[in-house]
Amino acid sequence: MGSAYERELRAVLAGELKGVRAITRSCTEVERARAMRVIQRPFLVVRAPGSGSEGTGDLLVLRGDMCFPIEVKSSKSDKIYLSGRTMEQYKALISTGERCGLLPLYAFRLKGVRGDSWRVMRVDVDGLTGKLRHLSRSIPPLPLTSRGVPHLNWHKGMPVHRFLALVCKSEGVKGVSRSESGLSISESVSG
Repeated sequence: MGSAYERELRAVLAGELKGVRAITRSCTEVERARAMRVIQRPFLVVRAPGSGSEGTGDLLVLRGDMCFPIEVKSSKSDKIYLSGRTMEQYKALISTGERCGLLPLYAFRLKGVRGDSWRVMRVDVDGLTGKLRHLSRSIPPLPLTSRGVPHLNWHKGMPVHRFLALVCKSEGVKGVSRSESGLSISESVSG
């Protein structure tokens, strides 16, 4: 689905300056600054083999502290309803997420919109631990239709600049300080 948009998102997550500038061109200064954090803490982004099938998503996003599959969707409409093949992809993402302890995500690009045109939503999975469990609490899930069926609603997703600021927070700086008993290592978290 839209390999041009997969390449666009891939460049952003990989921390390529040109890619981040391209998607933040019509964003506010604050949004641009948040998105630029990925340049300091980039991901390795790999297009999944057999993209979009068997729960791999379109992109596999990896860094030493986290890893997640991302299914990329784009549309001129602000909603995408899952059925048939797209519902099977969604179910496979749940299965993979639960089997492997991963947090699958959807990245939804709304065509023809100014500002931050990407939104991120999570697939609800059981069994997450550590950082991914904490991260999952901050990212909105796919909303449900009146019949309880998950779908993509661009307005209910997290803007990608906020997502990047969230996943690219500083991990903390370790410093050496003097105490009465000698040297000690202290850790301060900044972000």
